[in-house]
Amino acid sequence: MKKLLSCAAAAVALSGLAAAPAHAARDYVWAAGSSTVFPFATRTAENFAKKTGKKAPKVESLGTGGGIKLFCSGAGEGFPDIANASRPMKKSEFDACAAKGVKDIVQIKIGFDGIVVATDKDGADYNFKTEHLYLGLAKQVLKGGQFVANPYKTWDEIGSGLPGNRIQVYGPPPTSGTRDAFVELAIEAGARKFPTADAIRGDNEKKFKALVDPLRNDGWIDAGENDNAIVGTLTKTPGSLGVFGWSYLEENMDKIKGASVNGVRPSAQTIADGSYPLSRSLFIYVKKANIGVTPGLAEFVTEFTSDAATGRGGYLQGRGLIPLPPGQHDAQKQVAANKTAMARPAQ
Repeated sequence: MKKLLSCAAAAVALSGLAAAPAHAARDYVWAAGSSTVFPFATRTAENFAKKTGKKAPKVESLGTGGGIKLFCSGAGEGFPDIANASRPMKKSEFDACAAKGVKDIVQIKIGFDGIVVATDKDGADYNFKTEHLYLGLAKQVLKGGQFVANPYKTWDEIGSGLPGNRIQVYGPPPTSGTRDAFVELAIEAGARKFPTADAIRGDNEKKFKALVDPLRNDGWIDAGENDNAIVGTLTKTPGSLGVFGWSYLEENMDKIKGASVNGVRPSAQTIADGSYPLSRSLFIYVKKANIGVTPGLAEFVTEFTSDAATGRGGYLQGRGLIPLPPGQHDAQKQVAANKTAMARPAQ
């Protein structure tokens, strides 16, 4: 009888071990996602390791879409604790998370960024309107009231004040949040300047996106998630343009310059106040269930939302992050401290 009880106890103990969270075995924080958030997350990871003596978090640049997809693929140690994002999580992504058991996600806004259209410092100046970017880069464009395959080869065919350079733009791939935001803020916004396209959007947004969103294959070049590589390409390819986050322009102003959009040049001030049309918010998404399980996760999130990191004058501002206004920053600190789970996105 004692032998049977002993075996039963052992079985219970083993079942308890099997039920323990698999990701408790990982002794470091794992964050993956946006190439724009990557340098901010990397710097925060370095400071976190110095302050705490813990292992530095693993930070991967996979693009916002790629990072969220991996984040949502499961709750065990084989999946990230944090998804870095340069756009809000979509409803479809939230639902994909829930389907894999990833629930109670904490959404934290860390600051602002602007998407820039840049060229070599010695190149021509570009003063774009959003409709120029739509006509230059969309796969299909409105001409004579009809959607046709993009016929434009040079920028001066689109706007009389634009340079005569060939349309050749290096930018992020479809997995990138920068790409998603650029399509929304530049391409879709430009298309809506045309009454025909705007009317379609009012009647059927899905049809509007299908007609407007795809980028052309003969003038837009997917250049991967390494924005520094795009910067390097601009200096070697006269007349070409690149699309990436503000911080990469700020770090390389000795080599490249940004174009104005709708009469506004990108700067820390115009991005923060929203007057620059291609401004956006940056986020991190955290698995609430992993806080207290993955060693260092709670402390890393605290560091990321601290005044020293993302506050006005914080070390990430020096890296190119545009800080939130103080009231918004304090509100995000509370979200992190209270581990407040986000609601399901509306779209």
